[in-house]
Amino acid sequence: MQFTHYANKTIGMTAIAEELLNVTQQAAIAAYPLIGKCDKLSADDAGTKAMRYHLNNVEMCGRIVIGEGEMDEAPMLYINEEVGSGNGLDVDIAVDPIEGTNLMATGKDNSLAVLAAARRGCLLHAPDMYMKKIAVGPEAKGKIDLDAPLLDNMKAVAKAQGKDIRELTIMIQERDRHKDLINEVLLAGAKLKLFSDVDITGAIGAAMDDIDIDMLVGTGGAPEGVVTAVALKCLGGDFQAQLVPMNKMEYNRCRSMGIEDPYKLLGIDDIVQGGDILFSATGITDGLFLKGVRERKNGNMYTHSLLLVGAGARRFQLIEGFHR
Repeated sequence: MQFTHYANKTIGMTAIAEELLNVTQQAAIAAYPLIGKCDKLSADDAGTKAMRYHLNNVEMCGRIVIGEGEMDEAPMLYINEEVGSGNGLDVDIAVDPIEGTNLMATGKDNSLAVLAAARRGCLLHAPDMYMKKIAVGPEAKGKIDLDAPLLDNMKAVAKAQGKDIRELTIMIQERDRHKDLINEVLLAGAKLKLFSDVDITGAIGAAMDDIDIDMLVGTGGAPEGVVTAVALKCLGGDFQAQLVPMNKMEYNRCRSMGIEDPYKLLGIDDIVQGGDILFSATGITDGLFLKGVRERKNGNMYTHSLLLVGAGARRFQLIEGFHR
């Protein structure tokens, strides 16, 4: 699908959608020469510098609420860093210049550049720690409960989708901590889809009709959980989560970031408030629904991106970009 122009007369995220899409496109292009070079630090640095440069050209008053580190860890995009022109919409931004750095550095599939945005104060300031997650598409919205056994959630999703439980496909990250979840899926007779890294795409896949994923479940990164929640809210899906502080330091970190009860069950509206939101992802290497960056014979670069604008729109655009 070719690039779709957004009319700037529209107030809100739609007015800066093109520019924010360009941010992930340029981060992916910057990382492209380092695919398969086994140098993830240089790749992350290249993607981050490109993302920062292009974020600062966006007509907005932006603030990084989920980034790559703290202020003393620059050149990473750090938490509370101000980005943008300093004029226009007040925007909170969650970024990952290279999601799946290890995958990209070793030439494997499923790495991408990703960004989520919302009005100021509308994104959960999730610290870099583990988070329990469950994600489903629109048909199962309101039917999931992270506190319930996985089997109960599978039955509820199957019923909502008019399927037999054995027809479900459950996506789980292949980690030792997920052995019990994996066994539950197999005992229920459902299909299992394991992945090594990057749970964002799997969760989004649960909300896409032409991708055979019905649910993503497991424990992964909390910052990625916020980005995922933005995408699923745009697509009309559902997401629940719970932070998993591993020690007193992580617990106190949650409290210092304004999370009064770090163990609270978080619904999608607790993580992402309001409806003026945006999600943009550009493939670096080939993935579940995005192609990786390509260099064409004429020297131009090709990108493939997913752009989502607005809560509950349930529409998505796969955008092919051609860059000189």
